[in-house]
Amino acid sequence: MPGKLQRTVMVGDRPVRTDSEGYLHDLADWSEDFARALAREEGLTLTPEHWEVIRFLRRHFHEHGVQPQVRVMIRHFTRAWGPERGSNHYLHDLFPVGGPQKQGNRLAGLLRTKGEH
Repeated sequence: MPGKLQRTVMVGDRPVRTDSEGYLHDLADWSEDFARALAREEGLTLTPEHWEVIRFLRRHFHEHGVQPQVRVMIRHFTRAWGPERGSNHYLHDLFPVGGPQKQGNRLAGLLRTKGEH
């Protein structure tokens, strides 16, 4: 990632390299402990709902090679949680620092989505 500032997230006693926004340099560095550490830095306490979204993001990425679009997430979580909790608004409330496509992807250890700077 030329030109992107680097930082580290401390996962236990181990520094994990990310870019300036918290996206992993090496996707293999992801762990649930990384997600917890990054969430803590971003002022977020991960609930079972957050973990359900994170696991969905990771599963979709591993099955399809890309992150799911927001409409795919809304369709999935509307079926799983009902229309109110599966809505775009609710997903953004869960991930207030950039919504499920930015904050969710960072916490899931996935790549920056196309169009992000």
